Amino acid sequence: MTPLVLKAADQPLNVLLIMTDDLNCDIGCYGHPIVKTPNLDRLATQSVRFSANFCQHALCGPSRNSMLSGMYPDQIECYNLKDTFRHRFPNAVPLPQYFMNKGYLSARIGKIYHYNNPGQIGSNGVDDPASWNERYNPIGRDKDLEKEKKIETLTGKGGLGAQLSWYSDPTGKPEEHTDGKVATQAIELLQKYSKGNKPFFLGVGFYKPHTPYVAPKKYFDLYDEATLPVIHTPDSYANTIPPAALKTLKTHLEEWNITDEKARKAIHGYYAVISFVDDQIGRVLAELDRLGLRDKTIILFTSDNGYHLGEHRHWQKQTLFQNAAQVPLMISYPGMKNPGKTTSALCELVDCYPTLCELAGLPIPKAISGISQVPVLNNPETTLRTSALTYHGTVQGKEGYSIVTDRYRFTRWNEGAPNNIELYDRQQDPAEMNNLAQHPEQYPELIKTLNKELQKRIDQGKAIPEGLTPSAHSGNKPKSKKDQQKLDEENNSPEG
Repeated sequence: MTPLVLKAADQPLNVLLIMTDDLNCDIGCYGHPIVKTPNLDRLATQSVRFSANFCQHALCGPSRNSMLSGMYPDQIECYNLKDTFRHRFPNAVPLPQYFMNKGYLSARIGKIYHYNNPGQIGSNGVDDPASWNERYNPIGRDKDLEKEKKIETLTGKGGLGAQLSWYSDPTGKPEEHTDGKVATQAIELLQKYSKGNKPFFLGVGFYKPHTPYVAPKKYFDLYDEATLPVIHTPDSYANTIPPAALKTLKTHLEEWNITDEKARKAIHGYYAVISFVDDQIGRVLAELDRLGLRDKTIILFTSDNGYHLGEHRHWQKQTLFQNAAQVPLMISYPGMKNPGKTTSALCELVDCYPTLCELAGLPIPKAISGISQVPVLNNPETTLRTSALTYHGTVQGKEGYSIVTDRYRFTRWNEGAPNNIELYDRQQDPAEMNNLAQHPEQYPELIKTLNKELQKRIDQGKAIPEGLTPSAHSGNKPKSKKDQQKLDEENNSPEG
């Protein structure tokens, strides 16, 4: 394989992986008219931007394990926050470890796997120590227990990471907050690595915009709360989707029945922390430029899952709708042919692993399921996938799969047949509010075709990858109602 990038002094290219937590596509370069993200917008002019990139599970832990292992949630049996791919495949080699094995320095700052700050109340994250030479876990003033007492929540109760919650910090400086410290640590490592003679794989994981939406006041001041639009969905909507889908939406009844006042507060907080994170990303990228590392570094920016802000009367994630499944993806690298271009080619987070390998001139491992998107980077009009797959599970034991094609979304749940499917024409109905599957007799061939494609993708997503042998401990789904209840509580706990 011939490397497709220019190399400085014939040295391997560095990799800078930047991840956010629970960031949907409400950013400027994705066309949002309100949210201010000048640094990500600038990165978009230096990247190929994927407008149709999807996570494989709209929940932090499973999504991150899937992306970093290059395998689907069913393959690695990762469905819950504490699950890890090593439970089923102890000897699998995830993305950062693969680069480390190839001579790279591999380091993590903040949240790349589903890892929480040590000592945080309710922390239930799991890291993968074998992936890293160095690991750093900054903690800022937003994690201070006294500061947390000031955070307002939708219900007036605790559970800051599991419900809508917000706080405009009147005195704190950006560098004092956790994500500010993540950026500072990233800058220090870039300075350190710029003096070495080894390439680096640096994962910079920001904890926001995950709730609680806490940021310095100046980021809240960017938005006029009173003018923020609120989405309204009629009660009758509940009759148009399968019961299994409805139950996932009604997991939090307070969110289902939120008032406009509280909705605007939540939206205001979410937008503020997006702008805060954008500033911290800008600090890291500015230092990369200052050190002269940009022409030696591949940059991949993405998020673990999308997020709802009232669409379908749902907030946060864990659905099979566009808002939860779609995530931003931008890739920039030295010598690229199409900086500033946008592609509508379907892409999945599992594709990040092989794409980074090919860009770095490394062989793509056989024991992964993603496909390299380098042909799309070279020609944004190219399409490699016919569909993108997202899984949903664990919440109240409901399980479903959804695919997106260039025009349709087709979803099938594990219960309630024949009323267990959803079909949306995304060209005519981009908000996915008109479930055409309510009238299956009008679309028999289309439903048959999409159902066949979905089953093909499900089967692919369950196949054991080449060269891997499942552990004797495989089998990771709950076996009782008590087990399921425990997992539901964990998946709705802080930092989920």
